[in-house]
Amino acid sequence: MTTQLPLNDLFLRACKRENVERTPVWFMRQAGRYLPEYRAVRAKVDFLTLCKTPDLAAEVTIQPVDIIGVDAAIIFSDILVVPEAMGMELIVEEGKGGPRFPSPIRSRADIDKLPVPDPNSKLRFVMDALRTTRKNLNDKVPLIGFSGSPWTLAAYMVEGRGSKNFRFIKELIFSSPKDAHALLDKLARAVAAYLSAQIESGAQAVQIFDTWGGILGQEEFEEFSLRYIKQVLSLLKSKGAPVIIFCKDCGHSLEKIADAGAEVVGLDWTIDIGKAREMIGSYVALQGNLDPTMLYATPERIEQGVQSILKKFGKGNGHVFNLGHGILPDTPVENVRAFVNAVKKFSVQYH
Repeated sequence: MTTQLPLNDLFLRACKRENVERTPVWFMRQAGRYLPEYRAVRAKVDFLTLCKTPDLAAEVTIQPVDIIGVDAAIIFSDILVVPEAMGMELIVEEGKGGPRFPSPIRSRADIDKLPVPDPNSKLRFVMDALRTTRKNLNDKVPLIGFSGSPWTLAAYMVEGRGSKNFRFIKELIFSSPKDAHALLDKLARAVAAYLSAQIESGAQAVQIFDTWGGILGQEEFEEFSLRYIKQVLSLLKSKGAPVIIFCKDCGHSLEKIADAGAEVVGLDWTIDIGKAREMIGSYVALQGNLDPTMLYATPERIEQGVQSILKKFGKGNGHVFNLGHGILPDTPVENVRAFVNAVKKFSVQYH
């Protein structure tokens, strides 16, 4: 199932920097605890069961489209299903510090025993969820797939969980760089195969999340993160589906990120989108970049924030409006809807 929507579609045309009548809007993390409808589904199953049950994953994927009115849907899953498919035990316990790997990578032997999984076998539940979601969306909006970047996945796999100082993954790159490169090469091949399979299964665009790219200095970022994002892109069978790269806290390398080969570069909220457009907007589309905590403000203040970003970007095409990171779980639903409506209302002035 690889047929894409016609390119008169709002989101896909914006990704390709073609003419659109307004700026499309979506969320990097759409399904979530901010929606009562999502919480109702989650009350019945644990998180990983939800990820691995295609009908339920499709249901929560579509909820923000129907309830909030976003212009694209992102498949409900988790970046850590890739390391799990490589044989690592993954435990997700709500309210207990987030997901964790009880046996993190600690040696070259641990790296060498990791297989590059067949995504159509080990991650079939994601492919089935994509196919079900495409069918249920009935071409209402495009469907986006995603993966963590090789570096971000490696950080979780070596640390065993989220971290404040990333002591173990940094020890690996500074003390045993050859081992780090071996792990990252294996992950790049796994991510490329995973995203290619998602496109084959119905994803019309895919996003690579480099959540932890910003913990690295500029030189280390280029060596241990961006290098492997480029490898993913070189191996990815995109079939014309736009690729989005989002590297959090990586403003120091915007031009090199834009040169990696994706159609869209996501921006966190610390980057001025007007300056980013001057730097890279002539050859990639930009995604972003309202501070997610702005959605705790009044609807009037949210509208001001939206207008500020639209004004900074200026007139023209190649802008996909988004938050500068994932939506926070206790965000008021009415404020989320006010944000989406503000983008739709005010962006027409810039096209």
